[in-house]
Amino acid sequence: MTVVGPFGLSVWDETLEADIQAGLSAVEEGLLEATKSDVPFITDVGRHLLRAGGKRFRPLLVLLGAQFGDPHAPGVVPSAVVVELTHLATLYHDDVMDEAAVRRGVPSANARWGNSVAVLTGDFLFSRASHILADLGPEAVRVQAEAFERLVTGQIMETVGPRDERDPIDHYLEVLAGKTSSLMAVSGRFGAMMSGADESAVSILTQYGERIGIAFQLADDVLDIASDSHESGKTPGTDLREGIPTLPVLYVRRWRAQGLAAGSAADRRLNELLDGDLTDDARHAEALELLRAHPALEQARRDTLRYAEEARAALAPLPDIPAKRALAGLCEVVVHRTG
Repeated sequence: MTVVGPFGLSVWDETLEADIQAGLSAVEEGLLEATKSDVPFITDVGRHLLRAGGKRFRPLLVLLGAQFGDPHAPGVVPSAVVVELTHLATLYHDDVMDEAAVRRGVPSANARWGNSVAVLTGDFLFSRASHILADLGPEAVRVQAEAFERLVTGQIMETVGPRDERDPIDHYLEVLAGKTSSLMAVSGRFGAMMSGADESAVSILTQYGERIGIAFQLADDVLDIASDSHESGKTPGTDLREGIPTLPVLYVRRWRAQGLAAGSAADRRLNELLDGDLTDDARHAEALELLRAHPALEQARRDTLRYAEEARAALAPLPDIPAKRALAGLCEVVVHRTG
């Protein structure tokens, strides 16, 4: 058994391991090339988050998807670079919208260089992704454009919030489908497409990406509440402190609205804290402790497992090759990771 990539995927096949390791190295080289500008300052800012690391989860999906065709086909690595560049670009923009000070353990681009530079750097990365896409053909351009539309739509929906008495949890899951699953789905699709896999495999890997994308984000929601900072390397309750309503919090509020799980003093106190200012350290610590003991956290875990299991089930029609087993294993890694 070998652990492949920053995400910690366990692989039991030497050929697959070699292909994935080589592919990830090639993607990294492609990202460095794509973020290089004739203007040194743009190179520096464009590589800021690249240097900070990242799981490269989307390129990993591309490379695994390509195993169902020719994994060494010329479009595989460039398409993996495209999805990661797009993801990186959205992080620059997200940090401006969220007024974030830190990203991946380093000062965010907007905190270091200002909002204008951060937004324009995101645009620069989008332009570089588009340049690579142009060489991959009109179908790839169309697929990426549709995914980007979904991503932006999800971001807008998150910004404006649920409307017309819509259930906030349904709204939240639709936001995740746009913001996160869109690029995950394209990753699986590009891998299969560029490798020349048959249409059935392309469809299956697209659906797999959709489901694991939601599981990925819901696992982050659970981790934000349940993680130990020493184990995860992250500060627990970051979303909570910033007032971002993740799935556990949305369940607490739904059950309060329905009159469920609201009888205890602890539940009443938790709702009171969630309705107030959680930037205060003492209130934040109390809310975090109450959330960890609340059934809403366990419900969020169950939802995460359900989406991961749906992703695994989607793989069933694919041929039983090492990449299929690796994709199934990725479902476990996503929901049980600690960081």
